[in-house]
Amino acid sequence: MTSSPSLAGRALLAVVLMLGFYVLALAFSLVLFYLPYAEIKYAHRIHLKLVVFCVLGGLAILWSVLPRRDKFEPPGPRLTPEQQPRLFEAIENVARSVKQEMPAEVYLVPDVNAWVGQRGGIMGFGSRRVMGLGLPLLRLLTCAQFRAVLAHEFGHYHGGDTKLGPWIYKTRGAIGRTLASLHATNGENSILQLPFLWYAKMFLRVTHAVSRRQEFVADELAARTVGSKPLIEGLRTVHGVGSAFGVYWEGDCAPVLRAGFRPPLLEGFEQFLGSREVAETINKHMEDEMKTGKADPYDTHPPLKDRIAAVESYPEGEVASDDPTALALLLDEEGLEAHLLDSVTESGAAKELQPITWSEVGTRVYLPQWHALLKANAQGLGGITPEAIGALATNAKALGRRFVTPGGEKVPDEEAEGLAGAVVGAALATLLVSQGRQLDASPGHPITISAGSVQLEPFNVVSSIAGGSTNMAAWQNQCAELGIQGTDLGRLAVPAA
Repeated sequence: MTSSPSLAGRALLAVVLMLGFYVLALAFSLVLFYLPYAEIKYAHRIHLKLVVFCVLGGLAILWSVLPRRDKFEPPGPRLTPEQQPRLFEAIENVARSVKQEMPAEVYLVPDVNAWVGQRGGIMGFGSRRVMGLGLPLLRLLTCAQFRAVLAHEFGHYHGGDTKLGPWIYKTRGAIGRTLASLHATNGENSILQLPFLWYAKMFLRVTHAVSRRQEFVADELAARTVGSKPLIEGLRTVHGVGSAFGVYWEGDCAPVLRAGFRPPLLEGFEQFLGSREVAETINKHMEDEMKTGKADPYDTHPPLKDRIAAVESYPEGEVASDDPTALALLLDEEGLEAHLLDSVTESGAAKELQPITWSEVGTRVYLPQWHALLKANAQGLGGITPEAIGALATNAKALGRRFVTPGGEKVPDEEAEGLAGAVVGAALATLLVSQGRQLDASPGHPITISAGSVQLEPFNVVSSIAGGSTNMAAWQNQCAELGIQGTDLGRLAVPAA
């Protein structure tokens, strides 16, 4: 397959613009250095401010455009053919089918995505092929869909995208450094920034247009090689669930990892996707994407509906009725998951992470954090009983002004209502857990306390009352059913056991 004329033309324009940026930067630096010299030589005078402005500006530009060595940091554990023979056999089969060399390194990453690139070296010289495969992606795709995704990624090698990529990425970085350096040396309104801002916008629009076209070409190769059906299904999965994983990672996994524990990643993600609210959000996102998805000039990928429409006419391809998930290609799934979480944890003591189940997260991770919040707010909570929250929550902002963060700091007025919900929720949850009630902190679901037939979402109590969805009479009845009336919430501020 050869690149289309439009793609080749755009790629050529991107290269011309890339070279043009370095010419522009060098020309500006020379002019800046020349100005003080010209003033001395021809006007026989010197303005110190002009010298400082020109010299600092010229040096900032030259330093910013200086090529940097690509310092590649492994994004996760490296996979090898010896450790994962079935996976590498699948990758090699696809590589042969598209007549491409295997990547030099393959890494497991925590993402619903797969990617390829040329990493290392300087401006692409001395670089090597690298591939990243998301563990959650392998869990969500069937083997046929995974082969289609692999064929798409090899399509970027096939089209030379990864060879052009380092040059484009480095140039984008150089433009960004130039703008930042000029801002640092000459201020926010520096006139020197204007030509580079204009050039940056033009460069991004052109190179991102090239990127979007490259995606279409890579999709075409995948559809021809594996079939349009598995490719389309794989694209739908990546688009639908990809953004959800980021929310799961930041909202559910990251707090547990920071606390020094290692939760089961894939199990938690399945629970997250099983949440009704999450499922509805994903479905709504996909409906909007397929109906109204439009390409922005600065998008690197085309809209999903356009990508699907571009390959629908290709043969569907043969897919086994009992096609397993791509996770079947991995050996020692649990060990790999543990290694992945250990390798991406920012803590210096990553290898000391303690295994934890999601059913334990509430008591072992969140409860100590709630105790710390209550300890900081013992005075603000003093004298407040659960049943009194009904009246206080009608003015949630005023309630929030009574409280502080765990570090003892007041929050801005616009954040007071959120702080009120957090402190009251921590107090109610701690009280109920101390009474032996069941705590549920499943991923994707609100934190819930169960007491027989009564279920309480403690961290939504204040917002529910303030918003009018729960009236004071209903809240009083809930307190009676839970048997928590009359408890001074300020007395809950004790250190975690």
